[in-house]
Amino acid sequence: MDLVIGPLDLSAHVDEALAVQAAAFGLGPDEVAVRRQIVLRHMTYAGARALGATEQGRLVGFVYGMPNDRAHWWSTVVEPYLRARDNDAWLDDSFVITELHVHPAHQNRGLGRALITTITDAATQPRSILSAIDRDSPARGLYHSLGYQDLARQVLFPSAPKPYAVMGATLPLRRRSPAGR
Repeated sequence: MDLVIGPLDLSAHVDEALAVQAAAFGLGPDEVAVRRQIVLRHMTYAGARALGATEQGRLVGFVYGMPNDRAHWWSTVVEPYLRARDNDAWLDDSFVITELHVHPAHQNRGLGRALITTITDAATQPRSILSAIDRDSPARGLYHSLGYQDLARQVLFPSAPKPYAVMGATLPLRRRSPAGR
């Protein structure tokens, strides 16, 4: 396997990345079109960075994020949920993982773990936050194994059909023990 993880010009490769996200998340063309505009806007924010995983030149996974800003839309939605649990300080001095997706044909190989640990290892903030669909899933299992804890659950985003959990972890993220735990 010729798998390479490295910096990704997400604006230039947005359609490839969204094809991976659509396959991983089951998105239709209308949702992809909306997300395309969001990704392009996010990449203009200060400190926004992306990594891609390519195999034989084809993008098979990506992650992007940025220093959190309370004025960003995501923060304004999650802040009341975090405040209700006295966790809203997590919105300050955190690196937010905006998206992390691996094509289904490449999942369960440690690629998501490698992408998220690599991007957060370069963060200057002392902690990381993210949101994930609030159900038991391989993604939530990965985040828990890396040290993310639930900061708020049943978070409702406008137009999202399912509730999300907001999770946070101190950096650097937890690594697997030598025994693989």
